[in-house]
Amino acid sequence: MRPPEPYARAAVPAVPGVLGAAEVLATARSIEHAQEPSGAVRWPDGHVDVWDHIECAMALSAAGLSGPARRAYDWLRRSQRADGSWPRTFVDGAVTDPAAESNHAAYAAVGVWHELQVSGDGEFAEAMWPTVRRAVGSVLGMQAPGGEIAWERDAQGVLADYALLTGCSSIHQGLRCAVALADYVGEFAHVVACHPESFADKSRYSMDWYYPVLGGAVRGAAGAERLAAGWETFVVPGLGVRCVSDHSWVTGAESCELVLALDAVGQHAAAAALFADVQHLRDRAGGYWTGWQFANRQHYPAEQSAWTAAAVILAADALSGSTGGAGIFREPCVGAVTARAAGPQSAPDPSGCGCPAGSPGGSPGGRAGAFEHP
Repeated sequence: MRPPEPYARAAVPAVPGVLGAAEVLATARSIEHAQEPSGAVRWPDGHVDVWDHIECAMALSAAGLSGPARRAYDWLRRSQRADGSWPRTFVDGAVTDPAAESNHAAYAAVGVWHELQVSGDGEFAEAMWPTVRRAVGSVLGMQAPGGEIAWERDAQGVLADYALLTGCSSIHQGLRCAVALADYVGEFAHVVACHPESFADKSRYSMDWYYPVLGGAVRGAAGAERLAAGWETFVVPGLGVRCVSDHSWVTGAESCELVLALDAVGQHAAAAALFADVQHLRDRAGGYWTGWQFANRQHYPAEQSAWTAAAVILAADALSGSTGGAGIFREPCVGAVTARAAGPQSAPDPSGCGCPAGSPGGSPGGRAGAFEHP
């Protein structure tokens, strides 16, 4: 899914010869007439359910009634329960059926993504993201081992022992929209790019240097700055990339992943030169040695690893553009940090990024371990 273009109010929908714009607007007014002062949009019998409420909010927005649409989303945000779900029904603001339907919660993401597409209002999307995130958490908590998601959690908290095809189909759309929203708001990308204190300190490893660029969280000028900041620490001219900064050991996989990261920020000449440098690890039979201990002048470890060969081929594809997958590491997430310094040694500035002062961007429970090639 693509992010929205800058907002420009489109015409009210119309289908020539069938339904004119004025008629569509009149229909939208009938939805507005069913809206309560709270913002909830009710059924003819007076009850409100979240799925139909969201559908009405989407229609109001599409017809240009942005005020009523935003009141509907404000009600959606305020009426959500702490666990991310909504009661099945309300009447006059009171809960009349506390059971939670999975498709109700998932549809929040569809509504918010739709509103972003219609209005181009990023502030709205960011404000609604916590609501969507909690809703998706509640939905995924109802998933069965086979992948299907239970229709409901009853008032006693017991999951239904069956799933509905229609409901799960709607949930599938909701999850797709939630992923698109997560990409748009860039919450995870921000933590990766700007809050190194949220992670275990593995700055000795080259992967912690270039992976924020390779993974798409840091791109543009910020990506180039990050790679430049660690270049002398990790790159051994003519040989490749050190796996660990204080070891006399270059490795093929890290070198070729850096090739991909350089390619992703447009440094194609540097990427091609590094790719050529690492060819000393190639064996005549076609495999690649995992690494080279240049102080002792021997291959270490004494093995030719499949993942090293794989990194070589992926780097070759990126440089040559031979397959449809050549650019997979090139496309950044929508929320990527592109314009601020994000070097490996840079300290985050909570006052600059809007995060609470003195509060890390992640949880202590997520700080154990590090990713590195064996």
